[in-house]
Amino acid sequence: MKKIVLKFKDKNLVLKLRNTKTANMIYDALPFTSTVKKWGEEIYFETPVNVEVENNARAVVEFGEIAFWNGGSAIAIGYGKTPVSKENEIRLISPCNIWADSDFEKSYIEKIKENEIVKIEKL
Repeated sequence: MKKIVLKFKDKNLVLKLRNTKTANMIYDALPFTSTVKKWGEEIYFETPVNVEVENNARAVVEFGEIAFWNGGSAIAIGYGKTPVSKENEIRLISPCNIWADSDFEKSYIEKIKENEIVKIEKL
């Protein structure tokens, strides 16, 4: 199983890649750096990758699933409510490709600040 690491200012987050076109394209584009943006309880950051929306793309994700937002060519990590969530779901702005998984605590992600630099590398 392929793994990559997201290196933030004070923490690292390991992602386990799924066997998808999106995962392969991101892996092949590594390494790159980006700037963190926040939207409700979601962090996202742009990538140099452009991928079509996959057939199984969805807007509601499970905690720990890593998404690719095609509209912004961005990796999106939802960890709670966003401005479009209903009840307690993690709802992204539009259907996204789910391409990786990660084990993390919500408090771990909450501490990542907007405009922080993230380095994405192969593990």
